Amino acid sequence: MNKNVAVVLAGCGYLDGSEIYETTLTLLRLDQLKIPFTCFAPDIEQHDVIDHRTEQAMQGETRNVLTESARLARGNIEALDALDPEQFDAIIVPGGFGAAKNLCDFAISGDSITVLPELVEKVRPFFEAKKPIGLMCIAPVMVPKMLSGSVPVTIGDDASIAGAISSMGGLHRSCSVDNIVVDHEHRVVTTPAYLLAENLDEASKGIFKLVDKVAELMR
Repeated sequence: MNKNVAVVLAGCGYLDGSEIYETTLTLLRLDQLKIPFTCFAPDIEQHDVIDHRTEQAMQGETRNVLTESARLARGNIEALDALDPEQFDAIIVPGGFGAAKNLCDFAISGDSITVLPELVEKVRPFFEAKKPIGLMCIAPVMVPKMLSGSVPVTIGDDASIAGAISSMGGLHRSCSVDNIVVDHEHRVVTTPAYLLAENLDEASKGIFKLVDKVAELMR
């Protein structure tokens, strides 16, 4: 399959960046399907830095989202502003709190969310061209503001997050950890991933389905 996928990261670590397992499972499945991919991340400072042992913010410490995302991509990464939507056939955004802190401010502002303008600028052309868009975990909360409120998405079954999506004019569909929600009209695919997953095996089922569906929709 001569198709290329852009993967947008938001740092490294589930509490302040991209969820490591979600990202790894995404890249693994793309590799298994022989689909070339390129990772991108915004060249901005993280909202905060969390000690993943204590789950506490590290006061006075700052980190760069692009630099931290490079850890996940083994250095093979580009700044988000270099992403040319015309050169890619689909885009996938893993979850993790970095998606809710660095790609948007949902973790801080709730349904008064603002999405990073640079991300909107890069993702909207995929939506308008009906190229597949995959989002997992918390990342689908950006859809009503970034794409359209008429696109059904899932974050699993968390009532408060689902309610926030509805408050933004979006459509939420409950979904199990091993499944996906697909909007065939707009070619948007979402899965709960670690908003529900208890382990890697559970997370892999929905994530692999998402990547498989994105691959199918690219054909």
